Amino acid sequence: MGKYLLRRLAINVILVAIAASLTYMLAATTMSPRAAYQGRQPPVPEAVIDATLDAYNLNDKTPVLVRYGTWAKGVLTGDLGKTWNGGSVNDEMGRRIFVSLRLLIIGTIVGFAVGVLLGAVSAVKQYSFTDRAIGVSSFVILAIPVFLLATLLAIAAISLNRGLGFTLIEYTGEYNPQLSGWDQFVNRLNHLILPTISLSLGVSGAAFYSRIQRNMMLDVLGQDFVRTAIAKGLRRRTALYKHALRTALIPASTYFAFNFGTLLTGAIFTEKIFSWHGMGAWLIDAINQNDVNSVAAVTLFSAVCVLFAAFLSDVMVAILDPRVRVS
Repeated sequence: MGKYLLRRLAINVILVAIAASLTYMLAATTMSPRAAYQGRQPPVPEAVIDATLDAYNLNDKTPVLVRYGTWAKGVLTGDLGKTWNGGSVNDEMGRRIFVSLRLLIIGTIVGFAVGVLLGAVSAVKQYSFTDRAIGVSSFVILAIPVFLLATLLAIAAISLNRGLGFTLIEYTGEYNPQLSGWDQFVNRLNHLILPTISLSLGVSGAAFYSRIQRNMMLDVLGQDFVRTAIAKGLRRRTALYKHALRTALIPASTYFAFNFGTLLTGAIFTEKIFSWHGMGAWLIDAINQNDVNSVAAVTLFSAVCVLFAAFLSDVMVAILDPRVRVS
């Protein structure tokens, strides 16, 4: 199993490098950081603009391959470069990355766990009212775009708070800076509720996994090894949990990796709607500001997230599938 995981990890690292490089090349050739300095009053001399952009490795007069070489060398040494206004990309990412990771990790785990559970229950209770209710609810949620789902949740929270006469559920921002200690910790958890629900329910969350898991579970329930385990005296619940669910989890764990990257896309809208200053919101701001290095940094972050999720998926498959451990 060790050789298998090392081989998969090496492939994923190469893919991350290719994805980040292509994104930098695309951003460097299509964006114009120079536009942020032109048209100012009083006018900024062209020589000053060139010197500033050279210092930030953003000068469009420098060949793109030369700029890419400088950027890649910096990435290998841990320096992601400068923003369009001279700030440190490392510092900005360090501030924002944990904001997004709080949403992504919690949203992913909650969505995966709830979706797998609902899918398994739906398969076991096939054609029952529970199965139909879960199926209809899942398709309705899947049909709602992420930004619309987040907006509806915010509107529902505002209406609820207005009806109660006090703020029960926070709907904007990451936390209340006026609080401290335990009160701020509780407040941060409150601010997490709506963004987490938005990310864990939608296209890349519980609704999606419930449909996948139901289909996989139904296929496994009809297999001979499940019927044989029950025929040998194993309790049906134990057979479903120990044999059927474990086997049906293999495809779901693979989907988990690819959906992690999609979840990051959903987080862009979620962060903007709920005023979270994370990586998704930073990407939108960086594109609007023609900030090449910041766009490349966000892409590198998303690629690393997919790398980690894919590697985690490989580990899960290796644990769940004995055939992989001996390959």
